[in-house]
Amino acid sequence: MASAAPGEPRKANKRGAARLAAVQALYQMDLAGTGLNDILAEFESHWLGGEIEGAQYQPAEAAFFRDIVGGVVREQTSLDRQIDAALSRGWPLKRIETVLRAVLRAGAYELACRRDVPARVVMSEYVDVASAFVDPDETGMVNAVLDQLAHQLRAEEFDPARD
Repeated sequence: MASAAPGEPRKANKRGAARLAAVQALYQMDLAGTGLNDILAEFESHWLGGEIEGAQYQPAEAAFFRDIVGGVVREQTSLDRQIDAALSRGWPLKRIETVLRAVLRAGAYELACRRDVPARVVMSEYVDVASAFVDPDETGMVNAVLDQLAHQLRAEEFDPARD
């Protein structure tokens, strides 16, 4: 594998910012019922790399942000079924806090549809995103659910015989 280009860490930072923005957008869509086109326009014009109420938001990879948000909306029925199956019995996705639903849906989307991003990176990134909003017990739940989904959806990445 070739070594990372000098700009690669910057790309990772922009993707991390895109993931955080995507979770915030999905959260807002879930709570307020905002439509996909409206949320994309709002975030791209005001949030991605902008300043809001004195806080400077990190530049985000806009195409990656659009892919996650649009992909979650497009695949939500399938993603929700997969997440429900990975959750503890008695705790269906609809009972999970809105922000955690957004984190789990975004993470599940990347695991299912973004094979260009290693599963371990997806899991780590969304645990980090979750930690910005919830306490450590809940980030542990995010890690457990995404780990289970990763092993189901990308078993080949966890096969020790492959190394």
